Amino acid sequence: MAGAALFLAACGGGDAGPVSSSAVPTSPSASPSTSSPQPLPTPSPSYGIPPGASPFSGLPGGAGKPVLVVKIDNTRAAQPHAGLEAADLVYVEEVEWSLTRLAAVFSTTLPDVIGPVRSARISDIDIVAPLGRVAFSNSGAQSKLLPVLAEANIIDVSAGRAWDAFYNDPGRPAPVDHMADPAKLMEYAPDAATAQDIGLVFSEEPPPGGQPVKSVSVTWPSSDISFTWDEAAGNFIVGLNGEESRSTTGGPQRAATAVIQSVVQTDSGYGDRYGGKTPLVEVIGEGTALVLRDGRMWSVTWERPDMASGTRYYLSDGSPMPFAIGQEWIVLMDRTLKPTVK
Repeated sequence: MAGAALFLAACGGGDAGPVSSSAVPTSPSASPSTSSPQPLPTPSPSYGIPPGASPFSGLPGGAGKPVLVVKIDNTRAAQPHAGLEAADLVYVEEVEWSLTRLAAVFSTTLPDVIGPVRSARISDIDIVAPLGRVAFSNSGAQSKLLPVLAEANIIDVSAGRAWDAFYNDPGRPAPVDHMADPAKLMEYAPDAATAQDIGLVFSEEPPPGGQPVKSVSVTWPSSDISFTWDEAAGNFIVGLNGEESRSTTGGPQRAATAVIQSVVQTDSGYGDRYGGKTPLVEVIGEGTALVLRDGRMWSVTWERPDMASGTRYYLSDGSPMPFAIGQEWIVLMDRTLKPTVK
């Protein structure tokens, strides 16, 4: 409920960082007047998904297309990424040893190749649940997790099943050499769910208020991500692990909107063979976030009531926070961390 969406920073997911209050319009006096009519309140902006557009990015032509989610490495050795610039939506999640991985959502456009593809984690199930029964691709998973993934509401197009859609790139070192052909992956998922509303709304124009920002970054002990405003291009340059991200098509990855979402993380009970523990990223619940678009930053609240529901983001007055049209990045940050804002 939008009206119930305002939560104190102490609730749920905790504080996402410095909060700057947006101006909240004051309503006209309720006192009756016989001398002059009271002015009508200004209607709230109407935001939504443009007709025929992707519900993940607002990009035209994305409605009704099947959805593919691919787990992608984002260490320095994984650069440059292949196909990532075509994703509608990119999630960033923490894994073992304070590293992070990407879960990229493709629907509007399928590139020729995607990679490097890496393994699945337990949190992926909750992250992709609002998308429906989509095609989910990865390079594998630990044996303990395989039966759990098999029971999840996804279509397995991993390397173990869609083996002929994968190849090793000889120009990349192992294990960041696993690349996938998305067209072949989708041959294994003819009934994949099509793009559906996951709670995001879009607008060409930003909402009122917001704090000007040059860059915002999140740093883990073994990973970091930054979003730096590019005035000329009108979007944010994505930085990964201390350097500007790169794409095989040239130039950096770019975000129209970036979200730093504060979440609770707990021990999932899973881990790697070297003793690294996999955190469970709790994306169901409520908390705070920072939303970046158009060179500005808004402090917002988020809520997701259950597994099937999408996440909705609200401004301080309870109205939806509209995203800019284009590729969206959502960083799921443990609430014990603080983003750096410049």
